[in-house]
Amino acid sequence: MQPAVEFRNISKVFGPVQANADVSFSIAKGSIHGVIGENGAGKSTLMSILYGYYNADSGQLLIDGVEQNIRTSHEAIALGIGMVHQHFMLVENMTVLDNVMLGAEGGFKLAARRAETEAALREICARYRLDVDPLATIHDLSVGAQQRVEILKQIYRSANILILDEPTAVLTAQETASLFEILRLFKEQGKTIILITHKLQEIMDITDQVTVMRAGRVAGAVTTLQTSKEQLANMMVGRPIEGNLPRAPYNPGQPVLQVSNLQLEDANKVKLLADIDLTVRAGEIVAIAGVSGNGQSELMEILSGMRLPTSGKVELEGRELPFGRRANADGLPAAFRDLGIGHVPEDRLRDGVIKDFSVMQNTVFGYQNRVRNRWGLFDFDAIAKRCAHLLEAFDVRPKDPNVRIGLLSGGNQQKVVIAREVSASPKLLLVGQPTRGVDIGTIESIHTQLLRLRDEGVAILLVSVELEEVRALADRIVVMSGGRVTGELKIDEFDTTRIGLLMGGMHRS
Repeated sequence: MQPAVEFRNISKVFGPVQANADVSFSIAKGSIHGVIGENGAGKSTLMSILYGYYNADSGQLLIDGVEQNIRTSHEAIALGIGMVHQHFMLVENMTVLDNVMLGAEGGFKLAARRAETEAALREICARYRLDVDPLATIHDLSVGAQQRVEILKQIYRSANILILDEPTAVLTAQETASLFEILRLFKEQGKTIILITHKLQEIMDITDQVTVMRAGRVAGAVTTLQTSKEQLANMMVGRPIEGNLPRAPYNPGQPVLQVSNLQLEDANKVKLLADIDLTVRAGEIVAIAGVSGNGQSELMEILSGMRLPTSGKVELEGRELPFGRRANADGLPAAFRDLGIGHVPEDRLRDGVIKDFSVMQNTVFGYQNRVRNRWGLFDFDAIAKRCAHLLEAFDVRPKDPNVRIGLLSGGNQQKVVIAREVSASPKLLLVGQPTRGVDIGTIESIHTQLLRLRDEGVAILLVSVELEEVRALADRIVVMSGGRVTGELKIDEFDTTRIGLLMGGMHRS
């Protein structure tokens, strides 16, 4: 049988960066094929070539044994290729039906076309167990449901080859299990799935074959049943990965952050946070565990100055934070940074970087007043030296300070954000989902930096949906559900069943 996809010596260069170099491998029809590698290894670039976003500089691309020159995504769709991106391509104030029809309206008789499309979508949802209402509005759907909409779009457009880029980066464990059931059904229909992910356990659970990329080249190709997570990790980064990172004994100092009776209501008087009491001491990592959407994001927004609480008190080293009687939070994030609060936001693209600015500019955003000379002007020599040091210390790739940060992989963007916040020497560091969508080598690097800060006496409040990350970093675990704290555990009391019950709303009592 001809492979569904075959890459032959594919190369692609972006300026000085060799994104793909003579990449050759094939993907069997009717299989689930994993493509893994470090951030910046060339995975997404290769899949963008397959989907017509980029055009290869050289090499051949074969679909079902026939060489194709795919110049646009429209041509890829016509060949039965669909792609679900890590950051969803949905219009949030439109319905599922409208999003599916965008670009495929099919003429002037829109009402009749809408009725036909709705009926087709309901049939597809039933067949693939997608559990999506075609008439629901996107912004009312959970992240997992929005992803099912993206898959629904591709099935509706007759995709036989489905590319998924980091599909579980923002999903809960339950949503991931549901997604995998859908993918297995897709495979049973004879479709081909290409899965780009950094989560090696998912590779072991769902794929048939795996291709490993490193520095734009193929580092290895194996059958999943004949490999292990350790072997894949070694192929990805070219060295063994430390399982347990070194850390000093737990010896917390004085309270740095104290939250008392914090409340938050939305415009409709719905409680988003209720009765939050929390303490973080110097030299400890307190992790907030919970399913996304249970108040963790709102709590971090308040503590970083991005949002005003309805009531309650927040103290930094015994001094109450200046929420005051402000009508809005304008100017608070800058004031909080000046007080010593660093913030690595959950959504790096929305809140952490400005994509159209350079890496060097992004290393100083929020702290630009600290890099002025005695005349009040920006000291560009000092900024350049500082940036070069950060790129080296945090292994940002490529080490080009002038490249637009939007061209970097997600993991390298995350390294820039963490480098910027860590280099500001915070007293309190707020860290939201620090390793979402990053590779195993970058995870090790980020965890090392956070543990180093903890050992140096910084107070760290971590929000993570990854329980293994919580286990690896936390000294204490606070569990949230429904905007409330449902329990607190020391790390030596770590128990996934108990944490799961607390995440489900069972109170500590």
